[in-house]
Amino acid sequence: MTTTSSPFRVGDRVRGTSYVPPDLRRREAPEPFEGIVVQVGTGYPKIDAEGDFLWVRLADCTERQSLVTDTELHS
Repeated sequence: MTTTSSPFRVGDRVRGTSYVPPDLRRREAPEPFEGIVVQVGTGYPKIDAEGDFLWVRLADCTERQSLVTDTELHS
């Protein structure tokens, strides 16, 4: 788990825009999503140092990664 602080907790309902790593942006584009937070932080300190990440499970049971700054609580 990351040592950075996050305004989100596992189980929170959120919406936002998915994160696409720079090396994949030629094939993938960020997309809007709504779902439930299943992981806060990537689990890799060097990656989390560059920004706070979330993993969110969507209604179709797929997951999206997002930056905390691109995500908001959704009721």
